[in-house]
Amino acid sequence: MGVDYGTSRIGVALSDQLHITAQPFRVVEAGAFDEQVRQIVAEHDVERIVVGLPTHFKGRNDAAARASNEFAERIGAIAGVPVEMVDERYTTAVAQSVLIESGVRRDKRKGVVDKVAAAVLLQRWLDSQPVGDSHDLV
Repeated sequence: MGVDYGTSRIGVALSDQLHITAQPFRVVEAGAFDEQVRQIVAEHDVERIVVGLPTHFKGRNDAAARASNEFAERIGAIAGVPVEMVDERYTTAVAQSVLIESGVRRDKRKGVVDKVAAAVLLQRWLDSQPVGDSHDLV
């Protein structure tokens, strides 16, 4: 499961059963995420969560990175599955480009950009894994 953390909205993406492709799943209001993460993990047999780590262009971490790390620790404890932090640079920009190229109107993009960014993040992680090494991620 890929997660694009935000203080208002959190994007969620899931991989296919073969762990080859990531698909946008849903956007969850931040206040409801703790409860929903349990449900998503149980219903979709999630065995690992990949959370985006905000990193500056020069590689520095800041308050947003600390907040993401705290969030990752919390959802790992709630979900009971391993959590891995990955660099999320440019995921939202890539997601915006994908939506624009797909013809999604500006007023509709806000509601889906977070889950598309989560899919971009998860797909990058999946692509970085050795061939045949699924890491049991859903």
